[in-house]
Amino acid sequence: LRLVAHIVKKFDGTGEETDDLISIGTIGLIKGIATYKRNRNTRLATYAAKCIENEILMHLRMIKKNRNEQYFFDPINSDNDGNEMVVMDTLGTDPDAVSEKVETALEEEKLREKMHTLGRREKKVLELRYGMNDGVRKTQREISKLLGISRSYVSRIEKKALRKLYKEMLQEGYQ
Repeated sequence: LRLVAHIVKKFDGTGEETDDLISIGTIGLIKGIATYKRNRNTRLATYAAKCIENEILMHLRMIKKNRNEQYFFDPINSDNDGNEMVVMDTLGTDPDAVSEKVETALEEEKLREKMHTLGRREKKVLELRYGMNDGVRKTQREISKLLGISRSYVSRIEKKALRKLYKEMLQEGYQ
């Protein structure tokens, strides 16, 4: 546990409680011990340290993501009668919004046309990630399980595919 406490010190400025980070780090330590393989020429302490750090980083990313999300039906205020107002109530139908939707639909169609420039796996990752076929977006972790590859590899494939599409769209004059 000293190893966990030592690694947690790196994350002092995150605003999270040290005890919480130690708990998360301990989970990483347990996972590290469970998945450690002696024949890889890596010391257990080195491997476990990386697992602890990764577990803490995943926790911090999740907290950051959840902190920034705003849902359409979250209460934001109350009106003069005391009724709760939600985000959806404050959204209007602006004429510019309609033209933006049309423009977005045209750009999406153009992107779909450019998908043929991608490799089979790149195309599959983007389709799953952005719900292009069924409207259901999947996380990188879900995609990694479906395709039998690591989450970090899914991330690299996604970035590479997006870069390719970006270049294609630039050649078409989109910005």
